Amino acid sequence: MQLDGKPAHLTDFRGKVVVLNFWGSWCGPCVSEVPSLIALHQRITSRHGVVLGIAADDDPAKYESFLKDHGVNFPTYRDPGTNEDHRSPIALSYGSSMYPETYVIDRKGKIVRKIIGPQDWDSPEMTAYFDSILAQN
Repeated sequence: MQLDGKPAHLTDFRGKVVVLNFWGSWCGPCVSEVPSLIALHQRITSRHGVVLGIAADDDPAKYESFLKDHGVNFPTYRDPGTNEDHRSPIALSYGSSMYPETYVIDRKGKIVRKIIGPQDWDSPEMTAYFDSILAQN
């Protein structure tokens, strides 16, 4: 994938806790959870965590407009293989077929949790969960 115009791979994030979120600007529940994903990213960055978004958007202009309009501050990538039915080859390779869907990947690159559907990433339960996983080496 490309991040900030440069080639990137998930393995580049080894050593960090990665919150890999599959979303789309056309997806109402995805839009609803963006503010709490932004807050989560701000909260975990200093502890070697990162939110990484993969967008299932077929229209690059709508995707870019969404990022700007919503102040998305975490790294995102628009899957260029996404078709007009919002099928993202990257999401499908993870077994994701609905949006939003999120994978938590530990520092060693192992998927430790799959979360289907929108979340309140600021909830006490999620805060406690991320405090726990970020404390692990």
